[in-house]
Amino acid sequence: MTGVQHSSRVDDLIEAMSLEEKIAQLYGVWVGASENGGDVAPHQHDMDNEIDFDALLPSGLGQLTRPFGTKPIDAALGALSLARTQQRIREASRFGIPALAHEECLAGFAAWGATAYPVPLSWGATFDPELIEQMGRRIGDDLRSVGVHQGLAPVLDVVRDARWGRVEETIGEDPHLVATTATAYVRGVEAAGVVATLKHFVGYSASKAGRNLAPVSIGPREVADVLLPPFEMAVRESGVRSVMNAYTDIDGVPSAADRALLTDLLREEWGFEGTVVADYFSIAFLKLLHGAAETWGDAAAAALEAGIDVELPTVKTFGEPLRRAVEEGAVPIDLIDTALRRVLRQKDDLGLLDESWSPIPPVLAGRDLTDPEALRGTVDLDPTENRVLAAKLAEEAVVLVRNDGTLPLSAASLDAGPSGRPARIAVIGPNADEPYAMLGCYSFPTHVVSQHPGVEIGISIPTLLDAVRAEFPRAHVTHVRGTSVDGGERDGIPEAVALAAESDVVILALGDRAGLFGRGTSGEGCDAESLALPGAQQQLVDAVLDAGTPAALVLLAGRPYALGRATDEAAAIVEAFFLGEEGAAAIAGVLSGRVNPSGRLPVSVPATTGAQPSTYLAPPLARANDVSNIDPTASYPFGHGLSYTSFDWTALTGDVESTGTDGSVELTLEVTNTGGRAGADIVQLYLHDPAASVVRPVQRLIGYARVTLEPGQSARVRFGVPADLASFTGRDLRRIVEPGELVLSAGRSSGDLVSSWTVRLTGPVREVGHDRALAPEVQVAASAPAPVV
Repeated sequence: MTGVQHSSRVDDLIEAMSLEEKIAQLYGVWVGASENGGDVAPHQHDMDNEIDFDALLPSGLGQLTRPFGTKPIDAALGALSLARTQQRIREASRFGIPALAHEECLAGFAAWGATAYPVPLSWGATFDPELIEQMGRRIGDDLRSVGVHQGLAPVLDVVRDARWGRVEETIGEDPHLVATTATAYVRGVEAAGVVATLKHFVGYSASKAGRNLAPVSIGPREVADVLLPPFEMAVRESGVRSVMNAYTDIDGVPSAADRALLTDLLREEWGFEGTVVADYFSIAFLKLLHGAAETWGDAAAAALEAGIDVELPTVKTFGEPLRRAVEEGAVPIDLIDTALRRVLRQKDDLGLLDESWSPIPPVLAGRDLTDPEALRGTVDLDPTENRVLAAKLAEEAVVLVRNDGTLPLSAASLDAGPSGRPARIAVIGPNADEPYAMLGCYSFPTHVVSQHPGVEIGISIPTLLDAVRAEFPRAHVTHVRGTSVDGGERDGIPEAVALAAESDVVILALGDRAGLFGRGTSGEGCDAESLALPGAQQQLVDAVLDAGTPAALVLLAGRPYALGRATDEAAAIVEAFFLGEEGAAAIAGVLSGRVNPSGRLPVSVPATTGAQPSTYLAPPLARANDVSNIDPTASYPFGHGLSYTSFDWTALTGDVESTGTDGSVELTLEVTNTGGRAGADIVQLYLHDPAASVVRPVQRLIGYARVTLEPGQSARVRFGVPADLASFTGRDLRRIVEPGELVLSAGRSSGDLVSSWTVRLTGPVREVGHDRALAPEVQVAASAPAPVV
């Protein structure tokens, strides 16, 4: 269909629709939310909504909220139920327009029995956007196969305070890493024909004290230079078709009512043409939580004026309150038509306006649908191909943070201990034998199944204890918990110490329990007062270290924690940010050496429990200095990670020593695997601006390359760096490139810069806009592998 035909069909519909029919396309309905058995969204049960679904249908319906993600349901039966609901919507309404069905898909399709992939913080740890794009495509394919049109992911919030409960949902603390990774994920989802949704636009992660939904008090420069770049890249380069507003306010202006953000910037400056959907209940929150609207109608008017097109998850303000506001003249019909046009164009793009559209999704096509029970168990949302990809992602996401040589625990070394007895491995800790320890708060088992006692988890999730026993079949593996995640019990610690003392090596499984609104130690509404390990876990660590047996800490967590004396005394530290259903095997593989770790920290590991908010993106006065007694220096910085092989780098060299403020520099170095096994190294490129007209971070990541090499193999890494990447928001809030000296460094982490190249920008100050370069050109040219001798 041509664009003219597309526009004509939509315009004809708008012209023919009544006010009620127009408004009906601008909201979703959440069927069964009140029967879920617990909160899976903020204030879910405080909205006093009594909705007669059948009574709504004659006017039509914009969206169906979480037909698979509200309660455990067999995938085939869910697909059939959705198809029948769509048919009812078509038959009951005058124009027969289907609803757009949306689901959560933060770490996989949030449905019973669907693959649980690693959480986004682990995506960041891979530094592998191509692999993330593959995952996005598989998730998109699964969504589309059962009739879902839109996925509510990814999260592009940049971590500013690790106490915030939703850190696990983010990709990390660096805007460039977040931008490139999220953009890749969106490309994958959109390539499957599913609408991806950028969230949360913008500022959610910068809430005061890391508290969920707390006010945000940051300046426009931090917004522009730290929080907005990931969204800008995704809007420009991913093909994304939807954006979701943030719950929070910035300096008193709620995002849901911020026209400067949702219209002036997003649409008029960036050129975004898709839909803006409300985060769940956020329009109602303008009245209920922010006190920025007197009535529900006022809240609806403010959101529409700002640029929100669709109220989710269910109708509250966009129903009768909005209708009355239009009839009373408080809301111009043009606002309704503007939002409606965007909604209908998107439905047209999805084929929902085609007369030939069928409610039967691909997985049910050609099947006999007269006997629903015969369909049960016939749709597999966790096929082998998904699990293989989930395993690869998990393996790349494991970060070996510290190693004194104890790892890897080779099978040969553990075949027999002293006097020929089987080697003894003590697996200690609250997360050692807990499948949920692999899952984040938006995984379906944690999000929904956990609130339905007696319902099976739906997928196979080995525990770390299971995986260690499988990895070391000839070792004697024994387990005690020692303590719970956050209960604070210490009575089990002596038993753990005794087991450690009689063992050859200890694997200490610590970290978080994901949950929602205080039901966990990590997740939405599960914020932390400090970055001390929850409960009595630090006391368990200290006591086990005192036993004297080499101990490898494995952190199954949603955020980084300060680890006290373990930072320097543990034999090894492994960070594993909720690695999903294949995570345990990936960790065990790293412990044994079957997997050569290549993950890098997407967030810094703090040295102390209270130095927050803190981030590597810090100017001099936010770092350790002689004017404050508090040292916020991380124990392990952003980008850090170890390998079981070694890599040598040549010095970074550039092709020019000066260039214009509109010029570029080409940087090269060579990486060689000098160790005895294949592995991947991450070359990170940082920019330092020694003197600028506003205060800048000392170092800022502007590019990276994942380099995989066989033993003895080399690769030439080239970065083409345009001067645009040195741009920042100046004193007058214009984005500029200034003349002056820049230092570009190749780093193994933000705290380990191997070599640098200095270039001077010459010429006038140059203003840049949305068409500027957002990333360097990166090329990796590997030599042929060294011959096997």
